[in-house]
Amino acid sequence: MVDAVATGAARSAFWKGLGLGILCALIWGVQAVVSRRSVLDGLSAADVTILRFMVASLVLLPVALGMRPILVGEPGWRRALVLTALAGAPYTLILVGAAAFAPALHNAVITPGLIPVMAMLLGFLVLGQRPGPMQLFGIGLILGGIPVFSWDALTGTPARAGAWRGDLLFVLSSVMWAYFGLLAGRWKVKPIAATASIAILSLLGTPLWAMLVPMRLFHASMPAIALQAIYQGLLVGVLATFLYMRVVMLLGSVRAALFLPLVPIVTALTGAILLDENPSMLELAGMLLVVAGMALALASRR
Repeated sequence: MVDAVATGAARSAFWKGLGLGILCALIWGVQAVVSRRSVLDGLSAADVTILRFMVASLVLLPVALGMRPILVGEPGWRRALVLTALAGAPYTLILVGAAAFAPALHNAVITPGLIPVMAMLLGFLVLGQRPGPMQLFGIGLILGGIPVFSWDALTGTPARAGAWRGDLLFVLSSVMWAYFGLLAGRWKVKPIAATASIAILSLLGTPLWAMLVPMRLFHASMPAIALQAIYQGLLVGVLATFLYMRVVMLLGSVRAALFLPLVPIVTALTGAILLDENPSMLELAGMLLVVAGMALALASRR
């Protein structure tokens, strides 16, 4: 009886985590297009980062003021600073900055494609979690698909000139997010506490990095600013971060990184419709390999 209840609870947690993960993946899929749109609208990575965390901080400030220690809550200052360095302003600067070099689809394939690879590697090295055969096969497809996908960028194809710079930044962002997920799960940080502290601390650090990164916020149109503020601030900065933290609690950091097959598909569709960015045949082939690899890794419990 006890085993049946435990099995039912585990099954419920899995499906709940999967549902929340899919919603998070949909938000991230469109985020790649919105980030690319910011470049076309004349906004810099610093502009988008400020808008994201300014809006998120305003929404979450009442929560942060009620936490103890104030502003950071349960993680404490040291852990909150580490999580912010991995998933806060530095992460956003890198991710949005990469969009200046590479199309939206590169963001959606490389970053979420490598996050499960990095998460599984960190899970093995730090937590001793051994991946099963199907997970390894899925990871193999991902690692094989990304070079195929990036081939045009790596070989200097005119349509993708300079995109390799963005691809390298996307690789770095995947390492940061995977490590963030690992630490958040290991420290058992509550989603709302982590989301609020990351937003507040990122905003407090604005003067430091605003002096180092070009800003064009005051030259942009109001619709462009509103789009980034609402999508990056509310949907990505608050909702998606909270959802991901919740999925980590339900599924663990390794499994939480494996729900992302929808991201490239959503980005490919919205990018083609909204930005007229159509993938090449090699990019389509590489994307299919990466999506298949992520799906296989997700389907395998071990």
